[in-house]
Amino acid sequence: MQVNTTGNAWSSNTPTVSQGGASALTSDFTTFLKMLTVQMQNQDPLNPMEATDFSVQLATFSGVEQQVQTNQLLNAMAGQFSLMGMAQLAGWVGQEARAAADVVWYGGSPVTLSPNPVATADRAVLTVHDSKGNLVAREDLPVSAEPYQWFGADSQGDRLPDGRYVLTLESWRGDELLAEDPVEYYGRVVEARGGTSGAILVFEGGIEVPASQITALRMAGG
Repeated sequence: MQVNTTGNAWSSNTPTVSQGGASALTSDFTTFLKMLTVQMQNQDPLNPMEATDFSVQLATFSGVEQQVQTNQLLNAMAGQFSLMGMAQLAGWVGQEARAAADVVWYGGSPVTLSPNPVATADRAVLTVHDSKGNLVAREDLPVSAEPYQWFGADSQGDRLPDGRYVLTLESWRGDELLAEDPVEYYGRVVEARGGTSGAILVFEGGIEVPASQITALRMAGG
């Protein structure tokens, strides 16, 4: 019985590491061992398998086994790095992180803004829109990058209703609008969690901010 073609077919279709992980590769080389055993038991005595063919197939098996071990090691390392990242993020909970995001105003302490007007601007204006996109306030700010305390008031100075707001900084030079930029502010971190696209920090009020968008961190009340 001639079965050398089995070995040749296997050699031309060497399994590679894929998203199936170690379980798929383990199945592959277990199947390979069974095939090789059957091949050796049923080879034609008058035309036995060449030693070189046998060596090639053993090398193939060795390569697959090494791929399995490498894949397992990489998976273990990825898990360790994930745990390290979450452990570091856990230390952020209770602190204040700075990011450009929506603000949830609930009439509590003022929100510390970090405006950054265009360098050539001679006027800076804070605009406030509610969750429906309505403009509810316009407020002149110093043309400076110094922190600014926003007290959640409308254009008449009355307290805004509790809710979610979008803050934008307009940079003006005379009558020319130079830029409209989202305003960074400090929000208190109440939760840190992993996500498919990376770690997520949750501010008070439920605002979710990717950790990659955090630009500064300080102790609460700082």
